[in-house]
Amino acid sequence: MSHPHETPVPGPAADFALALSAHLPVLETPRLRLRAPRLEDIEPWVEILCGPAGPHLGGPFTRDEAFAEFACACGTWLLRGHGLWTVDSRDDETLGFVLIGFEAGDLEPELGYLFLPSAEGHGYATEAAQAARGHARALRLPSLVSYIDPANTRSRQLARRLGATCEGDNAGSNVWRHWGAQHSGGQA
Repeated sequence: MSHPHETPVPGPAADFALALSAHLPVLETPRLRLRAPRLEDIEPWVEILCGPAGPHLGGPFTRDEAFAEFACACGTWLLRGHGLWTVDSRDDETLGFVLIGFEAGDLEPELGYLFLPSAEGHGYATEAAQAARGHARALRLPSLVSYIDPANTRSRQLARRLGATCEGDNAGSNVWRHWGAQHSGGQA
């Protein structure tokens, strides 16, 4: 099945997209590079959202729904000044994604992490999340939380490793606080 909206079209529009992405911060860790997402990153994104992790992320998702989520996560850069990074190993293998997001239903900026099954269990998510969290601090965000499905044991363990504490619930997700005051408008 063809997915034309996922296929880059060369020319001025593609050149402009490349020029825009060059302005996004690249974060480097000892083993990883967090870079601007590209349209070609849709395959690993779809593998994550349409795979076993999908239900923990608000799914299950169809491929088109996953694309819409990808576009929203990328668009956060233009709207809020933070957003989605693609996480690559130092040998340019895409491992997953990390983001400082703020989507509909969120009460505060969110640190999110989504990794391919093949990249799990190597500490990549911890390393990438620490780098993204450091960037969020540099942006002086007043607070940062992770919204985690209560059934997502691995994500809860990662939040604990990062030093976050579970404070309550919001829309069916546990709210894990990295820093900042409790939001005054609801349970969290």
